[in-house]
Amino acid sequence: MAFTGKYELESQDNYVEFLEVIGLLNAKTDHKVVTEVLQDGKNFTWTQTLPNWTWSNKFTVGQECELETMTGAKFKSPVTMEGDKIAIQFPQYHFTAEIIEDKLVMNCITPGEKGVTFKRISKRI
Repeated sequence: MAFTGKYELESQDNYVEFLEVIGLLNAKTDHKVVTEVLQDGKNFTWTQTLPNWTWSNKFTVGQECELETMTGAKFKSPVTMEGDKIAIQFPQYHFTAEIIEDKLVMNCITPGEKGVTFKRISKRI
């Protein structure tokens, strides 16, 4: 599956609930997040941009990679493919991303009884 492209937020579910669970409610924004993905085989650069904020990670599918959370904390995690989905275990949630009908669909799932599934759909621009 080819992920390369630039995508703009189209819709999202459970955004505020997700930020609340991971302790980042103060990061809530009404701006449309732009996600840019550069893919070269199994190597990815994944960048999300808002006015005055950029968050970027480089990783290779099939390897343990050093990544960064939205707050800048570094951690290591294996990056895998689950079918056509990229999967990464972040410290506070499980992240997956896939392309469905030329849209980037990302899910962040927090664990536990009060787990939240945050779903973001972005259209190619």
